Order: sequence, then C-alpha cells, then structure tokens
Amino acid sequence: MNLEQRIEAFAKLGHFLRQFKVDKIEAHPNTESENAFFEAFKMQINRAQEFNGWFTKENVLKAIQSWGEALSEEQLKKWTSNYQFNDVAPKNVAIIMAGNIPLVGFHDFLSVLICNHNAIVKQSSNDMHFLPLITQYLIHVAPAFKTKIKFTNENLTNFDAVIATGSNNTARYFEYYFGKYPHIIRKNRNSVAILTGNESPKDLEKLGDDIFQYFGLGCRSVSKIFVPKNYNFDTLFNALFKFKDIINYKKYENNYDYNKAVYLMSLFNLKENGFLMLKEDESYASPIATLFYEYYDSIEHVLQKLEFDKDKIQCIVSAQNIKNTLNFGETQHPKLWDYADNVDTISFLLNI
Repeated sequence: MNLEQRIEAFAKLGHFLRQFKVDKIEAHPNTESENAFFEAFKMQINRAQEFNGWFTKENVLKAIQSWGEALSEEQLKKWTSNYQFNDVAPKNVAIIMAGNIPLVGFHDFLSVLICNHNAIVKQSSNDMHFLPLITQYLIHVAPAFKTKIKFTNENLTNFDAVIATGSNNTARYFEYYFGKYPHIIRKNRNSVAILTGNESPKDLEKLGDDIFQYFGLGCRSVSKIFVPKNYNFDTLFNALFKFKDIINYKKYENNYDYNKAVYLMSLFNLKENGFLMLKEDESYASPIATLFYEYYDSIEHVLQKLEFDKDKIQCIVSAQNIKNTLNFGETQHPKLWDYADNVDTISFLLNI
C-alpha cells in the first residue's frame, strides 16, 4: 500500500469508530459485513469492565469517540503532510503497550503502520481486546495489513526497533533489554494545571474533565494544580461538584477511603469534599481520588519549575496565554501530532 491507501484505510476506521459515542451508539447504514463488526464492537464495549474494572462503558466510549474524531481523512493528511514517506524500507517494530486507559497504545500502532512498517504488538493484560478487533476491521478494509500486524504474548524476537511504554521501574528493564536497538522508551509522566483564581466556573468545570476522565489514570490526567497564595478552594470544589457521582464507583471509592485513612493516620492536612482530596505536595503523581496542590509566588517561578521537571510532565493546562499550554478540558483530546513525551514518533520511525 502507498501512503494514500494507508490513510484511506485509517479514515475508514475513523468513520467506523464514529458510530460509538458516549451519548449514543448508532450504526451507520452498512453492509452485512460492517454490521458484524459493529455488533462485535458493541459487545466488547459492554463487556470491557468484566476484564478491567477501570474500563467502564463511559470511559471506553470516550476513548473510542476521541479516536473516531482524530481519524478523519483531513486530520490524517494534515499530520502526514509534515513528513517525507518516500522510499521507507519496511522494518519490524515491536510495540510494548501500557494498559492504564482504553487504547492507550493505539497511536504507536497507527504510527508504525502509517509509516509502512510491520507492527509486532505486545499488549498489556489490562487492555487485550479492542486492538485485535480494530486490526480485524483494518484487514477487512485493506487486506494488505494482514501480513503487517502480529500480536504476541511471547518474548519479542526478530525486530529492528522498539517502542515501549511503562512505569519508571519497567523502563529500567526496557533499557536493559532493548537499549542496543533503536528505541523510544516512555516512563511515568503527569499533567498539571496552573490556576490564578480568576478562572470562570466553566473553566474549572472543564478542568474537572482533565482530572476525572479515566479516573485520573492517564498520563494526560491532571494530577496536580499550582495555585496562588490565599487561593479560594471553595470555588474549585463548587465547580467540580458535577463530578460527585464518581464516588459511587466502587473501585474509586475504595481508593478514596484507603488513601484518606493513610493521610489521616499520617496527620496530613487535607481538603476534601467527599469524592476528591486535595493534599499540599511538591510531587506530581497523586494517588487515585487525590489532587496535589502547590502554592506559588509567581507564574514565572512555576514555569521555571516545570521546565526543570519537564521529563516528568506530559501536559500543562491554563487559562493564561502561556506558550505550550492547553486550554482546560483539552488534555484527553490530543491531536495526531501531539506526541507522548514530546518525542516525534513518526520522525523516529522514518529514520530507523
């Protein structure tokens, strides 16, 4: 397949995924074979939580809807227009995926295939079911993909490059085993928000999406806020009240109760509203149901700190006109060219 054919195949996938939205699952007028894929996806969406308790139907649909929006022909062409794909010799690229949120490894999978390489995929046990379904659909619309995608649970062999995503601990093992190959190895990252106290309730409501979507398990989930001295936290709590029902989800509630008990026994001073705890902490990675906060004297000092810690940061959100920041509510909707860890995956793959 040439690049145009590969783009066409993924655009068809995007059209297919746009049948699955958070507010409605509705089939396009389809052929019988398309209807079979639709029913298979619908069944897996309904069953996802059986295999991973964090993969609620709503969160799975949010992930699928986000990819459906991203995989338009216009977006795919805009993304790929920045590169030269001519004369790329296909290589075998091993992809070791995380499983913290639904389809978290899909961008690597897409990038490998759009570059005409062969994907050797090792999935996380926490997210085993959607990518094989997507692969079957891709092969349905573009049979040439059949020889370019392989899933394995065995030790990885016969590869030319590696893209691996994991924790800071697993990254050490990845470096040891794969360091001699061309590689991208991703570690823990977190996202933060810079508040001034002048945000509107609507801004803070959108920040709630950045905090609570996927239960805060993603690297693009805001886990810490920077606030000025004397910040009025009641304003934040009032805006976040719409997310109160998250505490009714048992796994989240269990984490809330456990972490609250640990904090109280450690005599930490907490601010909490019954479904979210705020803890003053200089760290970035807050536990589930906890949002860290840190006071600042000036935004310039915050930006200096974040620049120093840039290897720990995925996204920065703010209502201020600050370079390389996102607006509230945008962290969970990356564009195709918004690369994890700011590492250009396509450039890497075109230069193996």
